[in-house]
Amino acid sequence: MVRLRFAPSPTGHLHIGGARTALFNFLYAKKFGGDFILRIENTDQARNVESATEKFLEGFKWLGLDWDEGPDVGGAYGPYIQMDRLSIYQNYIERLVREGKAYYCYCTKEEEDLERERLKALGKVYHYSGKCRYLDEKTQKQYEKEGRSYTIRFRVPDDRDVLFTDLVRGDMKFNTNDIGDFIIVKSNGVPVYNFAVTVDDALMQITHVIRGEEHLSNTPCQILLYEALGWKTPEFGHLPLILNPNGKKLSKRDESIIQFIEQYKDLGYLPEALVNYLALLGWSPSGELSEEEIFSLDELIQHFSIDRVSKAGAIFDVEKLAWINGQYIKKADLDRIVDMAIPYLQKEGYIGENFDREWLTHLVSLFQSGMSAVSEITQLAKQFFVDDVSYDEEANQILAGESVSVVLSAFQAKVNTLEEYTPDNIKALLKEVQKETGYKGKQLFMPVRVAATGQNHGPDLNKTLYLLGKEKVLERINQILS
Repeated sequence: MVRLRFAPSPTGHLHIGGARTALFNFLYAKKFGGDFILRIENTDQARNVESATEKFLEGFKWLGLDWDEGPDVGGAYGPYIQMDRLSIYQNYIERLVREGKAYYCYCTKEEEDLERERLKALGKVYHYSGKCRYLDEKTQKQYEKEGRSYTIRFRVPDDRDVLFTDLVRGDMKFNTNDIGDFIIVKSNGVPVYNFAVTVDDALMQITHVIRGEEHLSNTPCQILLYEALGWKTPEFGHLPLILNPNGKKLSKRDESIIQFIEQYKDLGYLPEALVNYLALLGWSPSGELSEEEIFSLDELIQHFSIDRVSKAGAIFDVEKLAWINGQYIKKADLDRIVDMAIPYLQKEGYIGENFDREWLTHLVSLFQSGMSAVSEITQLAKQFFVDDVSYDEEANQILAGESVSVVLSAFQAKVNTLEEYTPDNIKALLKEVQKETGYKGKQLFMPVRVAATGQNHGPDLNKTLYLLGKEKVLERINQILS
């Protein structure tokens, strides 16, 4: 059985890059009837953010990416939080030291920084010199007597090629001379990422590791650890970077793109739309589906294939995401969209705790097909809640047309005599105004729409006038005629 995992560090909110990585792991696991595991990698205590783990769990649940094992659901290979696994790591650390595959390093940070600067001046890439690799027992005891702190380094074999076939990038080769002996345990006794992740993946029987390409350079180190501990190496696949619209690597400081899942939730995006879009960031379906862009989660599972993942960076297209979300909103159950719209309208002060649900449902239905995010309802429907309407330059030009006073006067008179103010009766009334005035098309409908709403374009006019209410429509038309 295939077993894949997503293992975020709790350093903040769930990022779109992390969500895409989790999604690809989820799709691969479910495609082959396997398990998807969620694990929290929190050994870098200095960078951890309080409550970030809970935020991650909430984000994944909102997206609909359910895990088979994890910190909240348990499983046969727990614990699923790294800092709860320190005693497990200790056994393997001691084993590597005992077998001569790892050693104590007493070099200070200052010494390493000096070496790094020296190599930089020579135009060389830094890796550890191996100064403590062959410390004799006498020197080691002297350092311990002096109370020197130490790290533990892995003894990297000399002049050896580390080879593996990446699921996305094909055959890869790294030479150990370019790696250097790397730290596996920090001076505080806590294992570093490369060591902890290797132990966790091995003991949790992870078969495939799919992650971002920034981890590519970590892979040879982890393969060497797998070999040293006598474990089978999983298959690795490294996903392309997500790029901003200018084709540059996406930075968390890039303000041109909303980057955190929680923000999309707050804006009124549908989780299934976001999942759909994230799947298309670096992956595309094959054959006759290659032009399709709308996929349910079940369809993504069915069609996902790792060999269709691109090596090239994936550009984050804000407009395409908005379009996809709009397609999902359009097809969504109306009651769901109404429920999503209510908090935005309440926050804006447009409705209170008690409101006419039937009227609001009709209102939201007017705009459902035109929204790219549900939060847009406050701007789209503003004219239904405010007392005064503002008219822009284009609206004023329309209201200055020769047909306006004639049309609005006729419309006003007929609305005043209308006993039942319904969309059908309003439609019939407008036909009567057309016959009476001789104006039709834009010369008839535009003045009425602009006078009543302040907008040049909008949803069905008859329904709009009905939902505005007879009083408000007459008041606004009277204001224009005055």
